[in-house]
Amino acid sequence: MHITVAGKQVETGDALKTHVRDGLNTISRKYFDHAVEANVTFSRDAKGHAFLCDINLKAGRNLFLRGEGEGADAHRAFEVAAEHVAKRLRRYRRRMNDHARSLASERNPEEGEPARQVVLRPEEDEETADPALAEGGDSPAVVAETPAVIDRLTVGEAVMRMDLAHVPVLMFRNRATNGLNVVYRRGDGNIGWIDPKTT
Repeated sequence: MHITVAGKQVETGDALKTHVRDGLNTISRKYFDHAVEANVTFSRDAKGHAFLCDINLKAGRNLFLRGEGEGADAHRAFEVAAEHVAKRLRRYRRRMNDHARSLASERNPEEGEPARQVVLRPEEDEETADPALAEGGDSPAVVAETPAVIDRLTVGEAVMRMDLAHVPVLMFRNRATNGLNVVYRRGDGNIGWIDPKTT
C-alpha cells in the first residue's frame, strides 16, 4: 500500500512516518486486504494545544474510507484516527459479501457512469466562477472540481459506502430500479433515501 504522511505546520519525522506505515499496514492486512493508498495529514487544533490526524484510505476502486483523531501528541492522534478506520471496517466486514468485495477491488469500469464533483464557495466571486454553473445570474465560485463515478449499487451497499467514506451524502444508480438515487445522513442520525418516482 502506498502511504503518504504530511504535516500542516507539524513536523513529521521518520519515527512518526514509520509508526503510521506500520499501523495502517496492520489494519489493511487484518480487515481489508485490497487497500491501495492512504493519505495521512497531521495538524494542530485551532488553539494549538492538541494534534489532529486525518486519514483518507483508498480501499479499492471507488471505495474510500476516512478516520479522524485528536490527541496530546501526533502518535496518539494517529492511534485514535486509525481506531476509527478499524472500527468502521469491523462494523461492515460482516455485511460485506463476496460480491461487495469484488465490487470494491475488481470493479468493471463500464458499470459506473462518469460524473464530476464540484465544490462551490458560497459567496460570489465573478473572476473564478464557472459560467457553466451560472443559473439566473448566480455564478458560484468553483473551489475544486474532481472526476467522479456514479456507481450501480444496492441501497445497502450505498449506505455502507457512505458510512465508510464518512461523507454526509452519496448519489448512486439503484441496481434494482436503474434510477438515480441518493442516500444521506439526516440530522437525527438516521439514514434518508431519495428514490424518485418514475411514471
